[in-house]
Amino acid sequence: MDLSENLHSIQKRIAAACERAGRAPNEVTLLTVTKSQPPEAIKAASDLGLIFFGENKIQEAKTKIPLCPGKLRWHFIGHLQSNKCRDAVELFEMIQSVDSLSLAQEIAKRAGQVSKTMPVLLEVNVAGEASKFGYPPERLLVELKELNTLPRIEVQGLMTVPPWSPEAEKVRPHFRQLRELKTECEQILGVPLPCLSMGMSGDFEVAIEEGATMVRIGTALFGPRPKMNNKEIQPA
Repeated sequence: MDLSENLHSIQKRIAAACERAGRAPNEVTLLTVTKSQPPEAIKAASDLGLIFFGENKIQEAKTKIPLCPGKLRWHFIGHLQSNKCRDAVELFEMIQSVDSLSLAQEIAKRAGQVSKTMPVLLEVNVAGEASKFGYPPERLLVELKELNTLPRIEVQGLMTVPPWSPEAEKVRPHFRQLRELKTECEQILGVPLPCLSMGMSGDFEVAIEEGATMVRIGTALFGPRPKMNNKEIQPA
């Protein structure tokens, strides 16, 4: 595995997708997904100039983040349980997976305790999959104003994990739906929401064509995930 080659390929693909969409490559942030990756791999990615990193599990993050370069900017992208909000607020600079009003209230409470304002993204279950977390779009629109008035919470946009498909084109309607929902949310709030986090290793180019401002990429950079040694890091 050559991280440098893989990153160069991803950056070229991002630039090409932006060109097709009439966008500038600097409009898209690459969030490096480090699930199951050891600190050594994260440092190697950091040495290539990558800054934004995403973790799915609180316990894994608690173990790994202290062992990684201090300049990195960490986003939480997995399902968050209320009893892990304190750790999430302390470890991460953004939580991308807020999927209920009660969770947002708990994050606000924990952020207040440490005098921190927490940027968040609202996770949307665009396809209504029973196996996935995320707001149903209709409920999000109902609760949006209340979410936006919570102290210590800063709603910056939306995130989604669409249904998996081997054909990226089949996912396009879901990305388009999230972009349109973001526009609806902006109209309700009367302010722009700068972040649209969507697209992963298999479909990020389509996501960019549909307006993604952040793509979450792990496998295309690192290759297949290594199997975890249970003695090293126990996921939550």
